[in-house]
Amino acid sequence: MTETHFKGWAKPGPVPPGALAPPEVPPDETLDAISGHFRVFQLRDGHRFSTDDVLTAWYGTSWAPTASRVLDLGSGIGSVGMIAAWRLPGARVVTVEAQPESVRLARKSASYNGLESRYEIRRGDFRDEGALARDETFDLVLGSPPYFPPGTGIEGDHPQKVACRFELRGDIRDYARVAARHLAPGGVFACVFPEDQRARLEAAALATETVIVRRRPVVFREGEPPLVGLFLMMRSTDLPPAARGRTWVEPALIIRAADGSVHAEYAAVKLAIGFPP
Repeated sequence: MTETHFKGWAKPGPVPPGALAPPEVPPDETLDAISGHFRVFQLRDGHRFSTDDVLTAWYGTSWAPTASRVLDLGSGIGSVGMIAAWRLPGARVVTVEAQPESVRLARKSASYNGLESRYEIRRGDFRDEGALARDETFDLVLGSPPYFPPGTGIEGDHPQKVACRFELRGDIRDYARVAARHLAPGGVFACVFPEDQRARLEAAALATETVIVRRRPVVFREGEPPLVGLFLMMRSTDLPPAARGRTWVEPALIIRAADGSVHAEYAAVKLAIGFPP
């Protein structure tokens, strides 16, 4: 059986093992490779997963490679959570997302990828008390939050895109607060955020008594300044006093070389989430 039997799939990536029938892909959706043999359903004209999502999942799972419980906040169509599930095949994943259309697509993808036994998708606002039980803890919390306060930019032509770009249901402070509340001892919170807004993230860490233990700037084209950064946070009480005021700054991760080709570093990231370089 070859990929030509599966219209709607996007290369690269092998056909999922055991697939016996072509997927049903409505005209307004696409079915795209996300990680290894996993696929994700997306609206053709709605919100679609981005490099930010890929990097968030890769960074978090790289620094929590033995995590057995993973939480993805504001999970959208499930791109971050599904990459984490592929990278951590023994982990149970919980995701929380408020947009019903995104939840529908995520559930469809989870079922298609055979993840239902260890992948729970909850519809709701992660800031609400009922979204997560008080005693639920996770080794790894992931977040790819929206970056912009409402009214600070062009919102876009599709309602699904707006909440993914603008802080309609919480900002980085809310992500950090909920993450800190539900981290298991020694657990980590990994997120992506704009470099020129790093002060907002640092303020959120201070307010939630967490420490940015590592950060890695991301350069989308060699020679240009970093636009976003990857951040790894821990609760200050889980760290020795000498480590509570320190952040290890890693070398910048470069996505594309100056000539536009995929940089060797990002090729290694792609390999790590299941794609040949």
